[in-house]
Amino acid sequence: MVKTEEVEDAYKVAKERYAEIGVDTEAVMKQLGKVKLSVHCWQGDDIHGFLFPGQELTGGIGVSGNYPGIARTPDELSGDLSEALSLIPGSHKVQMHAIYAVTDKKKDLDEIEPEDFSYWVDWAKKEKIGLDMNGTFFSHPKVKENFTLASPDKDIRDFWIEHGKKTRAIANYFGKELGQQSVNNLWIPDGFKDNPIDKATPRLRLIDSLDEIDKKQYDEKNTIEAFEGKLFGTGIESYTVGSHLFYNNYALTRNKLWTIDAGHWHPTEDVSDKFSAFLPFGKGLMLHVSRPVRWDSDHVVIFDEALVRIARSLVRDNELSKTNIGLDFFDATINRVAAWVIGARATQKALLQGMLEPIEQLKKAELNYDFTTRLVETEELKSYPFGAVWDEFCLRNDVPVGNDWLDSIHQYEKDVQFKRN
Repeated sequence: MVKTEEVEDAYKVAKERYAEIGVDTEAVMKQLGKVKLSVHCWQGDDIHGFLFPGQELTGGIGVSGNYPGIARTPDELSGDLSEALSLIPGSHKVQMHAIYAVTDKKKDLDEIEPEDFSYWVDWAKKEKIGLDMNGTFFSHPKVKENFTLASPDKDIRDFWIEHGKKTRAIANYFGKELGQQSVNNLWIPDGFKDNPIDKATPRLRLIDSLDEIDKKQYDEKNTIEAFEGKLFGTGIESYTVGSHLFYNNYALTRNKLWTIDAGHWHPTEDVSDKFSAFLPFGKGLMLHVSRPVRWDSDHVVIFDEALVRIARSLVRDNELSKTNIGLDFFDATINRVAAWVIGARATQKALLQGMLEPIEQLKKAELNYDFTTRLVETEELKSYPFGAVWDEFCLRNDVPVGNDWLDSIHQYEKDVQFKRN
């Protein structure tokens, strides 16, 4: 068990060390406390949702593992989310998917209404958090030959257009009820497994579908749309209709957010380099922070170099105010609540490390072509005691320090999760 006095003593030393290079750790912790992560609900139940019990995952979506304690009901999932949020410092948001509607009768995706999410709004009010939204354009019989909004079949397109309209209304409901802007994210699996003859027409159909979905105007104080591209997916290896460039341009021309999922790019690309290339022109970003291992495999986010680069870019270029940071991974090989906590705390640590840099000094050295100073200082910063500042941040936010939160997970498993099986 970490002792409070030891944390405080270590922080005093760290505070002095950072002060020597012009970094105010108190201001940094205040800055970090303002960053809201959007924690994804689907980690807790392996993306099953509640609309279609027992339905198989399709559309390139898959979850591996069978760790005991999966959430099976809205109360179990919200309870698991509450447990996770209690172990993550700060105040955050939760991302919903359309399949998590809680209804008193059977409904399809084109029939859901805002009141079908009143369960989640009531829970969010108790937790004092916001909610974001995602349309569910997968795991459904009307994903025909891997096509939804770009389908050549008008009936298929109309079904998914109506679903898209419903998700916007639900996101607007979230924003009005909770007093926080709700980001409504759209991702579709449309594409071809083998080389198509016509690459243009599916994209023209997609543009028409998206424009139809977005016809109704909502107050951006309540909600805004974001559009998520992908390099490729399982079953659409040769052609993705909603590519990165497609949605980049769509977001720019419609004044919407562009969603960058860290797992949706070629593994040799630096995702963090995309931010400063888009934001001078675009309205803002939605991030889905994931960890791809060789492909879009959605591993639990850890404090690795890719995550550090993402956080540093946002902090160094002052892009946090235009960026919504959401998590997106699913792992059933470990405790699902622990997965949320690991990913969220890793993301916060990466942001903290970026904030604990003398950024203006480093920019000045770079501007003066003093690349020696730039390299020396960035290398030395790697061994600075940022962990002591992190521990103090956890302490001040009344969450367990260090590995102590794992005790809470083990107790929660024993008292709650393992009793489900």
